[in-house]
Amino acid sequence: LAVGWGSGVVAAWATSPGGCELVQSTTDCTGRWLSSVPGNLRGDTKELLLDDNTIQVLGNASLFSYHQLWHLSLTKNRLELIEPGAFLSSQGLHVLSLADNLLFTNYSLTAAALSALPALRTLDLAGNHLTEDMVSVLVWNLSSLESLTVARNIIMRLDSSIFTNLTQLLELNLEKNYIFEIDQAFEGLQRLQRLNIAYNYLPCIVEFGLTQLRVLNVSNNVIEWFLALESDDLFELEVLDLSHNRLLFFPVLPRQSKLHSLLLKDNEMSFYQRLPNGTSLTDITVQFLLIDGNSTNVTTVSLWDEICHSNLSSLRLLDMSQNQVWYLPEGFLAQMPSLTHLKLNQNCLETFHLSEGDPLAMLMELDLSQNQLVELGAEVGARDVLPNLQLFNLSTNRLQALPPGVFTYTRKIATVDLSRNRVDLCPQPAVTGEVESPPCVDIRGVETLTHLSLAGCGLRGLGGHPFQGTLLMHLDLSDNHQALSGDLEWLQDLALTLQVLSLRNTSLSSTTMDFSAFNSLVRLDLSGNSLTTFPTSLGILKLHSLDLRDNCLPALPLDVAWTPLGKSLQEVYLSRNPYNCCTLGWWDALQRVKGLHVPDGQEVTCSYASRTLSPRALPEPILRSCRWQTADLALLYLVLALPTCLTLLVAFAVVFLMLKQKLLKMVKSQCGVSSPY
Repeated sequence: LAVGWGSGVVAAWATSPGGCELVQSTTDCTGRWLSSVPGNLRGDTKELLLDDNTIQVLGNASLFSYHQLWHLSLTKNRLELIEPGAFLSSQGLHVLSLADNLLFTNYSLTAAALSALPALRTLDLAGNHLTEDMVSVLVWNLSSLESLTVARNIIMRLDSSIFTNLTQLLELNLEKNYIFEIDQAFEGLQRLQRLNIAYNYLPCIVEFGLTQLRVLNVSNNVIEWFLALESDDLFELEVLDLSHNRLLFFPVLPRQSKLHSLLLKDNEMSFYQRLPNGTSLTDITVQFLLIDGNSTNVTTVSLWDEICHSNLSSLRLLDMSQNQVWYLPEGFLAQMPSLTHLKLNQNCLETFHLSEGDPLAMLMELDLSQNQLVELGAEVGARDVLPNLQLFNLSTNRLQALPPGVFTYTRKIATVDLSRNRVDLCPQPAVTGEVESPPCVDIRGVETLTHLSLAGCGLRGLGGHPFQGTLLMHLDLSDNHQALSGDLEWLQDLALTLQVLSLRNTSLSSTTMDFSAFNSLVRLDLSGNSLTTFPTSLGILKLHSLDLRDNCLPALPLDVAWTPLGKSLQEVYLSRNPYNCCTLGWWDALQRVKGLHVPDGQEVTCSYASRTLSPRALPEPILRSCRWQTADLALLYLVLALPTCLTLLVAFAVVFLMLKQKLLKMVKSQCGVSSPY
């Protein structure tokens, strides 16, 4: 492969005598079944990749020829030992990856080898069966380290002795160990900015005081509470990930921080100022008893006021999904004026209130799906409500209507998901004097709306112009069994803009369904219906994707591959239809269409004499039988008509011979010619 990497470069890639690939100063020997470091590589190699080999020992002379080496990777070998003098000729090494080896066997000798690397910046020791004591020995003299990974080891407890000398460390990865206790292990790491302790067994985090830390990931532990140090110092913390834990309460955060992302997904959080039975616990506090050796410390916290002590003005992402929140305390969101993404899905919320004075003016995404919402309150006035909202997910609730005009004031709304609510779409504007219509959702005139999902809403008899004035491009009406009438007249307002339409499982059975006006459609889902014939109007569309699964189609048109549809299709789903094994000409034609993919092709079957077969491998006897059944009809009619024609011809000949003399006399008498008879 010839690639220009710089002036004078003709061939960037080449092959070394050992089968390794060379590109400028990088040598890639990955997966070459090497049991030692090749000694015949270029001497100016700066990056040497030896991953996926069988090297067990890195000897004193292994790297003797590579004085300019700055990156060495030995991931996924069988490395048990690095001899003490292995790096003496490569002291400029900056990056060393030793992940997924067996360094626990001779870790003390390996530590001696590592100590000869004064310029080492990045070290990966993941997956080496190391204990905390082994890690301490291995990194003891690596004061130049900026990034250390010891993930996927067997570390259980961290104390202040392990990382003592790593004064330049910026990033530390401890994920997927067995850590259950941390005792002042990071206090000496004054430059540490990124700390990952995910997938461990930490039960709690108390007196968190790492002011210099910017990113903390403690997800997938068993943390029940998070308590920051009570201090007015400014914390540099920007991202805090506490997701997939067992938090009972909203975390007690630093009073002053730069936090912009707070991830609390999949915990057991709730607020307790008001209980479901109406009881108020405003004046009740909770005490945390912290026992450290012989000392005992009691921290008293008011769990519904603690958020007021934290400055969350910079918070942009708050994910509280998959918790047990059934209400939000008054003023909870008011402290987050910069919030752009709010995820409250999969909770127990029964109401959610929007007001024109709401501080969430910057909110772009609001997810309230999978709650128990019965009411969405809104004070719609002269000012905008959520003026920057672009995505609003309300799916899987118990809503029957939305506040009138709620989308009129969301000037940038583009995606709305109302699926699996019991809602109806408003019809044409009501005529004066009409009886008040039942609750409905009015999206007419919302010009910014491009994506709308109404799946499983129990829509009944759509008519009129429910989408008038919209420019919808994606519309999902699936799982609405009573929504569709015999035509698509109510969809005509979207004929020019609609690109993706899902009518899955909508009881479609009409063969007169006319899609010809929807020239912009590129994806159409008609699966799970009762179609017995292929809608002819589809032939003129230029779809890229068509889903016909789970219908009652015995065949597709023979010429489908030559229609505009067949020429534009990129994928088509066809399984779970009762195709006739003797009318598969359309299938063969589709198989020959270049660029057409049938993702469920292995599941497509056809029927022959109560047998279910794959059209890809029909037995020869069935093919012969099908050829007879589908023989040319003209030939068949000829074969059937031949005996009849022969019978008539013989009968005509007999009659002619019997009446021959009488006919001749009659002709002669008419012509006036004498007869010899």
